[in-house]
Amino acid sequence: MPPRSEPAPAGTPAAPSLLVQLRGLRPSLSPAEDRVAERVLRDPRGTASLTISELAVDAQTSETTVLRFCKRLGLPGYPQLRLALAEAGMQPRTQAAPTTDISADDTIDDIIAKVAYADASAVEDTADTIDRTALSKAAHAIAGAGRVDVYGIGASALVGKDLQQKLHRIGSMVFCWNDPHVALTSATLLGPGDVAIGISHSGTTTETVEALALAHSRGATTVALTNFPRSRLATDADLVLATAARESSLRSGATASRIAALTVVDCLYIAVAQLDLERARTAVEDTAKAVAGHHLRY
Repeated sequence: MPPRSEPAPAGTPAAPSLLVQLRGLRPSLSPAEDRVAERVLRDPRGTASLTISELAVDAQTSETTVLRFCKRLGLPGYPQLRLALAEAGMQPRTQAAPTTDISADDTIDDIIAKVAYADASAVEDTADTIDRTALSKAAHAIAGAGRVDVYGIGASALVGKDLQQKLHRIGSMVFCWNDPHVALTSATLLGPGDVAIGISHSGTTTETVEALALAHSRGATTVALTNFPRSRLATDADLVLATAARESSLRSGATASRIAALTVVDCLYIAVAQLDLERARTAVEDTAKAVAGHHLRY
């Protein structure tokens, strides 16, 4: 699909909320810094009322570590952290946050409320914080690509298949690989003008990291879709599309993270389609007609 000439970046990226940004940074923090992060995330408003000495004591660390923690968040000092936390604590939510993870005593109503809150938060936070410029550049790269490879393992492969189906339906040549050997083989054949997309919530899935790194070395434009923008996967990406999901302890279920990633997939698909809207609409109509005979009539 031929792209339009790329316009100026689509607006300024939305400034990520401090708490969303902090959750994405946690894997890259030192153990002492992570204790500060845990205290902040557990009670942002309460933390805002503490002096730097009190926070250091609560987190079993030093004032120097707290200051270093502030720098990691891009803040000049502790007063700015307290102000940001106070503002974050006043941000309204569409519904009250459940205070605990899933427990053995939860009712079905409790489970529904907690899952709905986690999923809604993942969508809302991801929409608020996704890098608008990176999304626009990724859409233009895909629209003009000769070929697009998507890599993902496990639940990320399901997200990748959804992206493949959507983009393929509007005429993009897209392949989704969840077999590590086939992914590496395919990545080897990419080059300039092609696009490779690696999907991993943690950003540490070895098979996905390897495939995206190989595609990068071959000159393809690389895109990372991950919850952790400083992860290993992101280092080999020209563009990073970060989600903002908070998983429960039942992480293997890939619940909120999947919803957040699918939100990015939908945004990316629509952004690509918009670049040649008439062709995309025609393609969707033609493909719908092609399968119309396989739907039962009421």
